[in-house]
Amino acid sequence: MNKTIGIFAHVDAGKTTFSEQLLYHTNSIKQRGRVDHKDTFLDNHEIEKQRGITVFADQGVMDYRDSTYYLIDNPGHVDFSPEMERSIQVLDYAIIIISAVEGVEGHTETIWQLLKKHSIPVFFFINKIDRIGADVERVLDEIRAELSKDIVNLTEGFNKGEMSEAMIEFIAERDEALLEQYINGSYEKDVWLHTMIKLIKKREIFPCASGSALQDIGISSFLEKLDELTVTHYSNDQAFAGRVYKVKHDHNGTRITFMKLLSGTLHVRDEVHYGNGIIEKVTQIRKYNGSKFHTADQAGAGELFAVTGLSEARAGDGMGVLQEKAVYEMVPTLKSKVVIDPSIHVKEALRCFHMLDIEDPALNVTWEENVQEIHIHVMGAIQLEILKQVVKERFQLDVAFGDPEIIYKETIDSTVNGYGHFEPLGHYAEVHLKLEPAERNSGIAFENACHMNDLAVGHQNLVRHHIFEKEHRGLLTGSTLTDMKVTLLTGRAHNKHTSGGDFREATYRALRQGLEKAENILLEPYYHFKIKVEMDQMGKVLADIQTAHGSFDPPQTEGNKALLTGKAPVATFMNYSTELAAFTQGKGVMNMIVGGYYRCHNEEEVIKRIGYNKNADPEYSSSSIFCSKGQGYTVAWDEAEAKMHGL
Repeated sequence: MNKTIGIFAHVDAGKTTFSEQLLYHTNSIKQRGRVDHKDTFLDNHEIEKQRGITVFADQGVMDYRDSTYYLIDNPGHVDFSPEMERSIQVLDYAIIIISAVEGVEGHTETIWQLLKKHSIPVFFFINKIDRIGADVERVLDEIRAELSKDIVNLTEGFNKGEMSEAMIEFIAERDEALLEQYINGSYEKDVWLHTMIKLIKKREIFPCASGSALQDIGISSFLEKLDELTVTHYSNDQAFAGRVYKVKHDHNGTRITFMKLLSGTLHVRDEVHYGNGIIEKVTQIRKYNGSKFHTADQAGAGELFAVTGLSEARAGDGMGVLQEKAVYEMVPTLKSKVVIDPSIHVKEALRCFHMLDIEDPALNVTWEENVQEIHIHVMGAIQLEILKQVVKERFQLDVAFGDPEIIYKETIDSTVNGYGHFEPLGHYAEVHLKLEPAERNSGIAFENACHMNDLAVGHQNLVRHHIFEKEHRGLLTGSTLTDMKVTLLTGRAHNKHTSGGDFREATYRALRQGLEKAENILLEPYYHFKIKVEMDQMGKVLADIQTAHGSFDPPQTEGNKALLTGKAPVATFMNYSTELAAFTQGKGVMNMIVGGYYRCHNEEEVIKRIGYNKNADPEYSSSSIFCSKGQGYTVAWDEAEAKMHGL
């Protein structure tokens, strides 16, 4: 049985040490490494050894009883959340490590919410019970209060398939058929165990154990229980389906695509279908354990492995009969420009950053032609520090980064029609679009209301394609357009003269002409926060939230603590955790996750600072081009409608 298990934790909770112990107890490694000794099996990158943190989600393989486990040790720092989320897509189960001293911390809740979103069953392990200040019962209460009340304590209630009376009652309360058996006093061990496995799989209960990874307390017992309570069902007999979760380049520059096989089998030389009709042949199958791998002729369902030969695959891509692409929630809200030494050719630096972009799509590397700069999207300052080291180590390039800036977006607040006409000599296309505001954080939606008598289906599909082929810019700051419904009303083509990119030109111009008429608004990213402080500190926190242009829900109380939830702009709130720690002497607890985009609190100031000139953008024009007496001529956006053929 193949099982993929992800290990997660807030930074410094002991996650990597825990992973080392599992690998050691299953004879996958001969000796246990330690983070402080810089010799752990999974943190094998030089940068990880230097800093003592996990940056890359690497996998180990271990065999235990009748199962093969693929163990993914995920980054614990919030700056590397996108790397963590990509691995979540291929998990069967997750283990969240929580320190018995610190308890549930800020990033723990982010991890919990992501696993909940992707419906991944979760086990908890309360670590560091040997440390001064450790309190397992307090941490269990915190988990029940802040994550889920459906926690079942394995350490006390489950051993070699035998359940305590309290655990049997806990399970009976969650299954009507068993509740009746329990009341009647008749229960078979196998039925209860099967039900417990089912409830864990459905995320209706969450097992929890405790121990010390460093002192090797409770690890072998936890592994035994994990094996008894987890089950997967993968079939080699079904059609091939896989999910890409990581792309890397080896030291030779060979592109390596990591995937999980969800059904069927894959052989070397097999052709793989993915993306928009891409078909490529697998040239090698690699089975990795840490940084080492061996080649194989085939891979089976439920396995994690890597292949060479795929030149276009990206993290999140579905393979074979699975065509659906994964959607990621952990997206950066900051951008930074790459500062390159004058001795380095900018196009060489761009080539290296494009390679990094393939490996980490969240970087969203762009080349800004008008200012001749490389821009990247990032989660925070720690990521930039690591990135600088990565670029030096891999490409021998010295780069620096500009101060991170907020990534803004734009949308509209009124409904308009936009018209675009493109008719230089020998070309012809006309597009009429309706632009409407859409629900906040819904992205761009498209509807086709065009009759095929007006425009052939192929041309209608071209308009749709051009709406989605890239992120379009708004008029205020040149930021990405979002939260808008675009409807194709009608259009025109010419039997002889319509060709190639004519509909791209007409579509872009129609979109831009509509924006010129609409009420445009600027959006900025907001955090959803949860803050827990002493009651007498609540007033200051509420005042700080208001100063930061945030909003909050009615405060709640938990004993002598105040629980505050709400949202605030990333721009004003990104460093608040440091301030909170200072005035609460480290006792205030704060969790922040990016909760989407909302109206910018200082719109005019941002527009002025960015200084985008909508009329000088080389990629966009709101005017149309018409033809008269064999000559193409430009008509301004506010005069173009009167000349449209379809009106």
